[in-house]
This record gives sequence, C-alpha cells and structure tokens, in this order.
Amino acid sequence: MNSVLERIREVRLVPVVRAASADEAFAAVEAIRAGGIPILEITLTVPGAIQIIAELTRRLGDDALIGAGTVLDAETARQCIDAGARFIVSPALDIPTVELCRRLDVPVFPGALTPTEILTAWRAGASAVKVFPANAAGGATYIKSLKAPFPQIELLPTGGVSLKTAADFIAAGAFALGVGADLVDLAALRRGDAASITEKARQYLSVVSDENITRP
Repeated sequence: MNSVLERIREVRLVPVVRAASADEAFAAVEAIRAGGIPILEITLTVPGAIQIIAELTRRLGDDALIGAGTVLDAETARQCIDAGARFIVSPALDIPTVELCRRLDVPVFPGALTPTEILTAWRAGASAVKVFPANAAGGATYIKSLKAPFPQIELLPTGGVSLKTAADFIAAGAFALGVGADLVDLAALRRGDAASITEKARQYLSVVSDENITRP
C-alpha cells in the first residue's frame, strides 16, 4: 500500500478516465501515459471497466498504476482488485468498501465533502479522502480551510481541477489531484487529436512540480 501512496504523492495527479467505450478508454490511457503521467483511474461508468482494468494491468504491469473509480460497494471493489486495480476511488463513503480495502492492503479514497464526512472517512480507514465536488465547495480555498483543523488528513480534491487551479490546490495542502475532463478530453480523442491530451498531461506535471508551487 505504501508504495502506491508514495507514487501518487510523488506524481500528484490521478487522471480520471471516463469514456464511452473500451477503445476510447485505451486511447485516453495511452495519450496520458505518453505525456508522462503513469497513474490512471478507470471509472466504472466506462462499459466493461473491470475488463479494461484487467487488460491494462496485463499490458502495462509495473509501468503504470491502474485504479478503479466510481466504486460504490465492497463486492465491486473486490472484483476490481481481483482484476488488478492498485487503488479504489469512490464519490461517496461506503464503510464496508473501506474495510475491505484495508483488509486487502489496497489504498482507498472514499468521497466526502463536509468536515464531518471527511473526518468520518478518515477514521474509517481511508488512505486519503476524495473531496468531491471540490469546486462546488470553494475550490482551493476550501482545501486550505480544511487543512487548518485536519493537517493529518490526506485530501484528494476532485471536481473543478484545471491547469489554472491545479497549483493552487497543491499549495493549499492537497495530497494529489483527481483530474477529469480538463485533461481527459474525449472530444479531442474523437477528432483524432490525442496529441493535445499528451501535451496537456505534460503541462499538468509542470504546474504541480515543486518549482511552480508557492506555499504560504
């Protein structure tokens, strides 16, 4: 578990791959990896997501960290882990899912928004808490406000993360960032412009690097 968490902490980015088909998901993964980001969250809203996770695990081995997103219950989490998922992400807090992942020594990032929800998730055993939807609660300023009373809680803001806001989220104390449509641009893929996703992945890595982060 610790090696996975440290890799995510190092990269600071968890691209969230939502797609309409397996082919689209594979294309998005390749475009993002070409830009230097070796971490991918395949959401269970993608048709055949568990099979996609298994295939990516087979193809990429240790060259990438493949996780499962939008996981809503423990049984589904187990299926994802059996398929090779190295971490589990959920938009909400399901205690049995957290407990299962802890037993299997797999990092789990349940979703929460309010201070009470975030503390409940952390006490339940979350490896980090996905703050979702972060933009609706105030963005980076909300993360900074949360870190004041909860410096020990690792936060993974998701929702509203963009090239313009990414550095602010890291400076506010985020452990890493869940990055969705701003990076995983399906419209670009569909018009044959995977290169623009690759370039944006490079830009994300640059903006969250230490040299570009101004901490208070």
